Amino acid sequence: MSSSDYKIIRIAQESEKKGLSKAQKQFNNLIKRIDKEKQLLMDWQETIPNYNQKLNNEYNVLSNTYNDQRAELACLLDRAYGNTFFKKTDKAKIKHILTELTADLISKHGREDLKELHNKYSDSGFDADKQEADAIASELLKSMVQDMFGLEIGDEVDISSPEKMQSVIQEKMQEIQNKDAEKHRQAEEYRSKRKKTAKQLEKEAKQQLEDQNISKSIREVYRKLATALHPDREQDEKERERKTKIMQRVNAAYNKKDLLQLLELQLEVEQIDQKHLNNIAEDRLKYFNKILKEQFEELQQEILEIEQPFKMRLQLLPFSRLLPKQLILHLERDIQTVRHDISSLKRDIQTFQNLGSLKAFLKGYKIPPKPSKDDLDDLFFDSRISPFDL
Repeated sequence: MSSSDYKIIRIAQESEKKGLSKAQKQFNNLIKRIDKEKQLLMDWQETIPNYNQKLNNEYNVLSNTYNDQRAELACLLDRAYGNTFFKKTDKAKIKHILTELTADLISKHGREDLKELHNKYSDSGFDADKQEADAIASELLKSMVQDMFGLEIGDEVDISSPEKMQSVIQEKMQEIQNKDAEKHRQAEEYRSKRKKTAKQLEKEAKQQLEDQNISKSIREVYRKLATALHPDREQDEKERERKTKIMQRVNAAYNKKDLLQLLELQLEVEQIDQKHLNNIAEDRLKYFNKILKEQFEELQQEILEIEQPFKMRLQLLPFSRLLPKQLILHLERDIQTVRHDISSLKRDIQTFQNLGSLKAFLKGYKIPPKPSKDDLDDLFFDSRISPFDL
């Protein structure tokens, strides 16, 4: 459908004297909010392929180049360690830099080719160090999960990375939902076995009728469209093809219970007009609003599920909002940062070819103290932290 075919669904005020009813105002508000969420969903669907392409073709390529240079720096430091030009204090600093640098490259970037070099300078070896680090990370994450979500995580559960943590949180939340659903089912079953009062029977009958009317409301719109657009009843080939395409959209909208799309299609094929919208009966409008409210909430949930993995990657709070354009801006900023890091590291490697320059750097370098638990808690999720930042 072209932009010129698109017709805005809205109940208009027919005169200054006669304002919109509460249900009409709610209808307009829901339509506006759904339209906004649909646009946001479309933005996400368009942005994600572009983001992935930019991630793979630019950021990952630059990141690999940067890591190759860090590996080159590690080899340079390895050669320098054996040189008698460097004293015991210099070599202690080189050893620290080397082990931290290679550990990061192996664990975060899969550079298994550097494990032998790492073990050459590590007191306990990479595998033992990783096991200890994973245990610390797991304890920190368990503590964070308990504080943020109130979930108890057993010692046997592995949440040594943000990705594993997300998976465990989703699993635990699903368990809680399943338990709640089972409790609700059991409670409903218990209530159903008890003799119901007249008031309870009346309430159930009213709710059942309400559900039927809601379902009937959207089915009526669908049937009117299906009757008018059924391609088998059309003799003209071009018109049959046009109706077939529209009918495919009608079926897709009905399957998703997308009342807004069905109403838009009614306007598009001129089955209804503005006067019809303005005069939707209040009782029918009430059911329309319930359908629209449910549709709005489903759209919100769908967008939230799209946002969540990116928010984890960007270390944003779970309930913060992330827009597609912000995601691209984050990536572009990261790309610029890596480019800058590559340029800086190239200069440093060139400078350190001169042993005197490397010795001067080491003189000003201080081996940082081992981080406390609080420091680890603050830094754990910063995936861009480099153990060796020149």
